[in-house]
Amino acid sequence: MARTALISQLLSLTPFLFLILQINAQSSTAPAPAPEGPINVTAILNKAGGYETFIRLLTETQVANQINNQVNNSNQGMTVLAPTDNAFQNLPSGALNKLSSQQQVQLVLYHVLPSYYTLQSLETVSNPVRTQATGQNGEVFGLNFTGEPNSNQVNVSSGMVQTTINNVVRKDFPLAIYEVDKVLWPLEFNQSKASAPAASPPTSSSTNSSGNGKSSGAAEPSPSKNDAKSVTVGLSLVSGLWFLCMGVFF
Repeated sequence: MARTALISQLLSLTPFLFLILQINAQSSTAPAPAPEGPINVTAILNKAGGYETFIRLLTETQVANQINNQVNNSNQGMTVLAPTDNAFQNLPSGALNKLSSQQQVQLVLYHVLPSYYTLQSLETVSNPVRTQATGQNGEVFGLNFTGEPNSNQVNVSSGMVQTTINNVVRKDFPLAIYEVDKVLWPLEFNQSKASAPAASPPTSSSTNSSGNGKSSGAAEPSPSKNDAKSVTVGLSLVSGLWFLCMGVFF
C-alpha cells in the first residue's frame, strides 16, 4: 500500500516536472538582449519631441557630430541644455537670421557643457561654468548655475537671459540633456557690438561753416627765410636813400 501511494504521488508530480523542464529549455535558447547602439543626440531629442529648431541648428552647424563623437569615444561625457521650439519662437523677430555663421555655431555650442553634470552637481558647481563656445580670441563663454533652497530647481543665467531647467530629457552618463524654456543668449554677443570702434564725430574746428571741407582754424603759414631777407634789404635801401637826401640838402 505504501508503495502504491508513492507511485501515485510521483505520477501526480509528472506534469510539473515537464513544465519546469520546458521553462528551462526556453530560457536557455532565448536570445540575449541586443547591445545599446551609439548615442545620438538628435535622435534622443527627436524622440522626446518639441526640439525641432534646436535639432536643425545642431545639424546645420555640425555640433551634433561633435557631441556624438565625444560621448561615444571618451570618458568625460557632456551636458546639453536644449531650448524648446517655444523658446526659439519667443526670440525677437529675425534674431537668428541676423547672426553670422560663426555666431550661430557659438550660440549652439553655448548650450553645450564639455563635461557630464547631474542636476545635483549643477546646484553647487563653481561658477562660471565653461561651455563649448569660444570667442575670436579664444576666450571661453561661461554660464552661471544656482540652486533653489529646499528644492531640486536649478537656475541658469547667461548674463542676458535667466531661466530654469524644467525637464530632464536624459540623465544617464555619458550624456545629460536638460530642457530650458529660453534660448541662452551669450552676453558676449552684445559686448562685441558695444566694443566695436565707432567713427569719431567731426569737431567744430575740423570744418568751416560753409561746409567746403577746408579747415577754418588752420594756422597761417609762417614767412619763409627768403621773405625775411627781402624785407631787411628793402629797409636798408630806404634808409640809405634817406641819408643821401639829407646830405644833399645840408
